[in-house]
Amino acid sequence: MTIAPYASLPPWPHAYPASGASATLKCLNEDFIVTELPLQLPGGQGEHLWLDIEKNGANTAFVAQQLAQAASVQDVDVGYAGLKDRHAITRQWFSIYLPKGETPDLTQLRHPEFKVLSQRRHVKKLRPGDLQGNRFRIVLRDVCGDRGAIEANLQAVATQGVPNYFGAQRFGFEGGNVEQGRAMLAREIRVRNPKKKGIYLSAVRSFVFNEVLALRIRQGLWGKTLPGDVMDAAGQPTGPLWGRGRVATTDLAQALENGVAERHATLCDGMEHAGLDQERRALVARPVDLSWEWPQDQQLVIGFSLPAGNYATSVLDEILRTTESDRHTENEPAPVE
Repeated sequence: MTIAPYASLPPWPHAYPASGASATLKCLNEDFIVTELPLQLPGGQGEHLWLDIEKNGANTAFVAQQLAQAASVQDVDVGYAGLKDRHAITRQWFSIYLPKGETPDLTQLRHPEFKVLSQRRHVKKLRPGDLQGNRFRIVLRDVCGDRGAIEANLQAVATQGVPNYFGAQRFGFEGGNVEQGRAMLAREIRVRNPKKKGIYLSAVRSFVFNEVLALRIRQGLWGKTLPGDVMDAAGQPTGPLWGRGRVATTDLAQALENGVAERHATLCDGMEHAGLDQERRALVARPVDLSWEWPQDQQLVIGFSLPAGNYATSVLDEILRTTESDRHTENEPAPVE
């Protein structure tokens, strides 16, 4: 059987020595609590009704559909800032375009998987990316391994951050979205659905970024800058989100990025022709207010905040190896950005 070039994800390297420890993640929904940190709060007036919602066992798109039905509007009239995991308890904002008529009291809406905590009008619709970040409280069960090694990695993460990899959720089951994206860009398949096309483009773009970051770590460049690096507003080096235009880096940094692009020429050339523009993303993710406790034997509780677009799994991967319950399906939408 021929193996597709991107049928599975490569073992991208970690920044810190492996702790050798393992744990179970998301045994219960309440083991993974996410609170969205909004860019702004609703002002009280406007054509859009904002809803503060707590979900328990429902994905974001499903809740949006339920809200559209309850308010008698089209699905497109419901907005949200980011996708949140189904197997979790998550709190996030939704908006509904309701320019006319009386305001329905959706706090009275009853559903076993979500509840409306409050509602208030605002002047604009919520759109993807309209958030500062997310706050996480994660319970890890069946922790097995050296507690000292786990604590050492926690301390390292708290002081130096973690590689800002895109999480495995971005790439689909066993990396399948990357292979579909490659086939699409190579014109081996035709993708008519705009949503699927966007998912595949996002997957291949994220894959190339992860490859650049992984190469830097393999070359001993974790926590270091290269001549020619492009820095972000916080003074951290960035990596490429591939697209049209010249690579913004110069010197050694540009040589490294172009080398990765040459190895994945089908992906990078295809992204340029697909109309994506060159952008940059920080190579380091820095958890804010990282804390942890051991409430009982073999149980570790970790809390931290991350900016929008960063993955909690990238933090956990630098601390210990986690496995998830069999109740999780392979076709979940990519959560928590």
